[in-house]
Amino acid sequence: MAYDFDLFVIGAGSGGVRASRIAASHGATVAIAEEYRYGGTCVIRGCVPKKLFVYASHFSEDFEDAASFGWKLGKVSFDWPTLVANKDKEIDRLNGIYINLLDTGGVRRYDGRARLKDAHTVEIGDQAVTTERILLATGGTPTFPDIPGINHAISSNEAFHLDYLPEHITIVGGGYIAVEFAGIFNGLGRTVTQFYRSEQILRGFDWDVRNHLAAEIRKKGIDLRTETNVTAIEKTDGGYRLSLTTGETMDTELIMYATGRHPNSTDLGLEEVGVELTSHGAVKVDEWSQTNLPNIHAVGDLTDRIALTPVALMEGHAYADTIFGNIPRKPNHADVPSAVFSQPSVGNVGLTEEQAREQIGNIDIYKSTFTPMKHTLTPSEEKTLMKLIVDAKTDRVVGCHVVGPDAAEMVQGIGIALRCNATKAQFDSTVGIHPSAAEELVTMRTKWIQPPKSQAAE
Repeated sequence: MAYDFDLFVIGAGSGGVRASRIAASHGATVAIAEEYRYGGTCVIRGCVPKKLFVYASHFSEDFEDAASFGWKLGKVSFDWPTLVANKDKEIDRLNGIYINLLDTGGVRRYDGRARLKDAHTVEIGDQAVTTERILLATGGTPTFPDIPGINHAISSNEAFHLDYLPEHITIVGGGYIAVEFAGIFNGLGRTVTQFYRSEQILRGFDWDVRNHLAAEIRKKGIDLRTETNVTAIEKTDGGYRLSLTTGETMDTELIMYATGRHPNSTDLGLEEVGVELTSHGAVKVDEWSQTNLPNIHAVGDLTDRIALTPVALMEGHAYADTIFGNIPRKPNHADVPSAVFSQPSVGNVGLTEEQAREQIGNIDIYKSTFTPMKHTLTPSEEKTLMKLIVDAKTDRVVGCHVVGPDAAEMVQGIGIALRCNATKAQFDSTVGIHPSAAEELVTMRTKWIQPPKSQAAE
């Protein structure tokens, strides 16, 4: 049967655009549909604008530190509308770049919501096209709990477009987004309260990282309250009144939820066509990103894998190479580096100590906590944490965790080392860059000895 296209991609985020362009470069006829803006969550309402806000928020700390280095500054002020307007200009520029990449790459664009009519037919509005293969790449969206008054809360989506920045902001959640926005708003001079229902923030990260970062952000003035949740939100004349699981109430001017995300899998026709979903709506895929229907694949946050932009890029590229380039390769989800652009920032790759003890058993730990060189002259009490986890039998470094300035920049390089199965001996034989924080990663020599349980509990 002759189809209109070899491939139809639904969703023009990172994974969908990458797959489209690579498939077209392999000679496939490709179309892509997007109902909002090109670039997806990361470019439009995620990592890119978030990182710009992180840069903006750190200036307040830099201004405070400047006096210790001899700078005398006059009165400084911050203008939120200027930041938002400049951010919007950059997002518009990136949106245009994505459109241009698709157009010059020979990919046909459809602006509108796409829906599957059957396994080989896609409907966009009142239009229908046929395709041999379909790639689902519709990403995810914020999740809200079902509590009274939740309609008064915003998510990170709305946080990028606030008309003004209230003086007191409350954030509910303990993951990447919650921690990052707490740092952003705090750095922009707002009073920030953060609630998290569990024992410690950043579930799934190394415990040393979690504890260290929690202590650091509290030093910076964020009112972080763990094992506390909001049970109801009530509108008041001055903002909102929050009912808490502790039995208390608290007033705030803005309430933002960052309690997770769920896949954008509704109203795509997936159930009607027979695409299998998990209990929480993710598209089930195998190691080749294939669904239970052989001509339909899915990549990115829509699937139940690692919800990171570079992972979606990897999955989309691998899919296009495999199906259209005669270069079969599975996406490799091992040792994926990640970062939290908190203040201070977090970078990690490989196993946590807890995972390593469970999977390997006999491990060696090397860790160091120190004052960053910059802060030897400032009143700041910020501390950097570095930690390496080593397989004691093979000497292979299986995990690296950093909390401190430029953590992501350091860990990106360590990710290469882990992919190459580097050993602790090879780390030790590497000449460090001095003076730098990163040199600590190749100069830690003393194994950390876990104290007896009785002593650790004191």
